[in-house]
Amino acid sequence: MTAPARGLSPALRLPPPRLIPAKAAVFLDIDGTLLELAATPDQVEVHHEVKTLLPALSQRLNGALALITGRTLADADRLFPGMALPVAGLHGLVRRTPEGHVHSPPPLPDIGQLRGELATFVARHGGLLLEDKGSSLAVHYRKAPRLAPHVYRIVRKRVANAHASWRLQPGKAMVEIGPVGRDKGTAICEFMTERPFHGRTPVFVGDDRTDEHGFAAVASMGGWGVKVGRGPTHAAYRLRDVMAVRLWLASALAVA
Repeated sequence: MTAPARGLSPALRLPPPRLIPAKAAVFLDIDGTLLELAATPDQVEVHHEVKTLLPALSQRLNGALALITGRTLADADRLFPGMALPVAGLHGLVRRTPEGHVHSPPPLPDIGQLRGELATFVARHGGLLLEDKGSSLAVHYRKAPRLAPHVYRIVRKRVANAHASWRLQPGKAMVEIGPVGRDKGTAICEFMTERPFHGRTPVFVGDDRTDEHGFAAVASMGGWGVKVGRGPTHAAYRLRDVMAVRLWLASALAVA
């Protein structure tokens, strides 16, 4: 697991990022970065500009563009059909290489029991959603924010009783449970050993606490991160919102 570097940058003291270098390897989170957040993951909308922007940017970077997301690979492909981009899903737990090879660990033995316990818990509380991603589980409380402390308390207890190899990953209005040893930073590091990413300057753009490992990883390799939105971060730069991300990415295409 990639440990974030020490020292979070203050919330309002980061400049906007410079233009993407021609020899960059660009890694992009999806929800809250490329796409606006929605009440539930299946309600997000893909703006038409993103559908044209991603393949054009990938071509400009000679294929050195990958999605780094908490979603499954299948869900990423559903959002961006026909692109077949390299993707790290489930916060780095599974990864599809530029050649299309998928790397994923075997499921942990206690996931069935944990899934059942969390499903029972969620069913008792209106506004909660259990997202089953196969190798990981996420409890969303965006529709019931008052339940956040209770969600964390229950999930911690269930994980502690389940298996020593599980870890909790807090996010925006959700908490995810998955195996230890994998995160967005480890996935980016693996991509950087492969063509066409190898030898380029890594740039990672994300908005959530789950992205902090990625910011630390790119910094350790001489690259830089871009935090979307407010909040302390290990990233070197900041963009205000999803629209600002799109404009910034589009600016890379405008350079002759």
